[in-house]
Amino acid sequence: MALKITLKPHEKVILGGAVVVNGTSACHFTIENNVPILRQTDILAELDANSPCKRIYFSIQLMYIDELRSAEMHPIYWDLVKEVVHAAPSTKELLTQISEKILEGKMYQALKLAKNLISYEQELINNVTKSS
Repeated sequence: MALKITLKPHEKVILGGAVVVNGTSACHFTIENNVPILRQTDILAELDANSPCKRIYFSIQLMYIDELRSAEMHPIYWDLVKEVVHAAPSTKELLTQISEKILEGKMYQALKLAKNLISYEQELINNVTKSS
């Protein structure tokens, strides 16, 4: 099944490992095969991966974008997971769900769950800030 995409002016998308930047007007195109796709709203730049949960998201993003090097990211991902569970045990259930998706090869679904993890991390930070 083909995927129809409309890009806003100057919007970025990662398409099969290539970063594509749209021009000055909207663009419509169709993807007819199965390739990794991330819209700008889902792309996390390495410099913005500035928290443990964002680094988890970034590692999954790399696994999704570059399937050939995905295995290289697995040890990094598992080390980050251990670090986060140790620091915040309440993340274990969500991290288990994310890890299951990764083990099933469903990286895009893992990314979506990892967005929830980042939101939860921010909640934890906000709660700590309020109490101090």
